[in-house]
Amino acid sequence: MVQSQQPLLVAVYPGQPPAVVAEAAHLAAAMNCPLVCAYANPTRYPVTESLDGSVDSAPLDPDFMDDDGDTFPVKLAARLGKQLDPLHVQWRALLLAGDAAAALARCAEIIHPSMIVIGTSTDNHSPLHKILSRSVAVKLARAQRCSVLVVPVHHAAQAQDGQ
Repeated sequence: MVQSQQPLLVAVYPGQPPAVVAEAAHLAAAMNCPLVCAYANPTRYPVTESLDGSVDSAPLDPDFMDDDGDTFPVKLAARLGKQLDPLHVQWRALLLAGDAAAALARCAEIIHPSMIVIGTSTDNHSPLHKILSRSVAVKLARAQRCSVLVVPVHHAAQAQDGQ
């Protein structure tokens, strides 16, 4: 089977419920396309962007020295590898910078994914208008030309809270 050249873009972050990446991996396998796991570091801003979607960045606060801020989080990469490698899905980690919605939107303009996969917020205690006003998924859905799949992860968080 020939692999699609358009990747599937999935937003990832440390502590994220695994359901988002699992759904993205399932879709990537079904669509026979590569998976791009993108993490946007909110403490940095992009300086330059490359054709592969990666960015060179600088810290928002020049007085705060973050030696690891310009690399993909090691523990997150290890967790992704542990989850994705057994599935035999072609994937790569991609480090972005800044606001997650803006960074993912810029990345999508560059790599032209077939779809963006993102999870819902696990915050169940905020009023709906607060959740929607800061929702990365809502911001992306309004701005993107490609489909945005929102994976409901708040149910998993509720189940963990109830245990």
